[in-house]
Amino acid sequence: MKFLDLAKVYVRSGAGGNGCVSFRREKFVEYGGPDGGDGGKGGDVIVEAVEGLNTLIDFRYQQHFFARNGKGGQGSQRTGADGDDILLRVPVGTEIIDEDEETVIADLTAPGQRVVIAAGGNGGWGNMRFTSATNRAPRRANAGQEGVERTIWLRLKLIADAGLLGMPNAGKSTFLAATSNARPKIADYPFTTLVPNLGVVEVDGAEFVIADIPGLIEGASEGRGLGDQFLGHVERCKVLLHLIDGTSEDVASDCEIIVGELEEYGGDLADKPRITVLNKIDALSEEEREEKLAALEEVAEGPVMMMSGATRLGVTEVLRALRAVIEEARAEDRRDVEEENKPWQP
Repeated sequence: MKFLDLAKVYVRSGAGGNGCVSFRREKFVEYGGPDGGDGGKGGDVIVEAVEGLNTLIDFRYQQHFFARNGKGGQGSQRTGADGDDILLRVPVGTEIIDEDEETVIADLTAPGQRVVIAAGGNGGWGNMRFTSATNRAPRRANAGQEGVERTIWLRLKLIADAGLLGMPNAGKSTFLAATSNARPKIADYPFTTLVPNLGVVEVDGAEFVIADIPGLIEGASEGRGLGDQFLGHVERCKVLLHLIDGTSEDVASDCEIIVGELEEYGGDLADKPRITVLNKIDALSEEEREEKLAALEEVAEGPVMMMSGATRLGVTEVLRALRAVIEEARAEDRRDVEEENKPWQP
């Protein structure tokens, strides 16, 4: 299935049905009277986050979604039928953004979360609603309310605990394949992953999700290479794992380039907890390892570790370091929720 993480969608809610002007004419009723019913409500456009989806590819082939209009009211005080709602099912982690591509309407981060993005119009009142002591036979009714038409963007940000960063060919896909059941493309020639991948990792009985995104190059924030379009998939991560290719001639420069791109991207991405790892140490001598580790420690922020994704040397230690940061962040999230739900006290 093709990966798609951004889609433009046009939606329109249903218009309300018109109210009815009608009068009773019954054989054994001495006085008639107004009995026009109300119009039905128009259908809503609803977006729901569901499990089992990991791409917005469905919205490539259909971009227009229109809810049904409400039916008009009828005589004998009959209300028109409501219009059917229309439901858009999206992956968990989808942001709904207004047409200006900046205003976030909703962020669906949990299965079953719903939001009405276009409410249906109310049905118009029938003439029986306008009866009063001075107007016993009103001949007016309201028209139904118009539906809402709008353009929105759907942007998917994968839900993961840890995110992999690095230059192309830094060994991110090899690491993901070695530690999870994910099977990203791996080859013995330089290339970069083209789409994000997710893998579930287990260490010491604990599980967490790692996201692998395409490699960054210098100038990615200006659109070079694949640009920084996939950095949004690690915005939700609790920790970033920055892999450095140990066979690179200048590991310190490689590290600074990625950190610079994070800062250019903005938000709090550059401020997230980050673990820097010198990868592919199986291809280095002991002297080269120490030399490049020392160079990294001078420029990297936070701990620097060493490992080889291909031979799994040092991989468990890296996973344990990730797990420690993730569990601390989860505990902090639980404390925040408990604080919010704490009953108010004077």
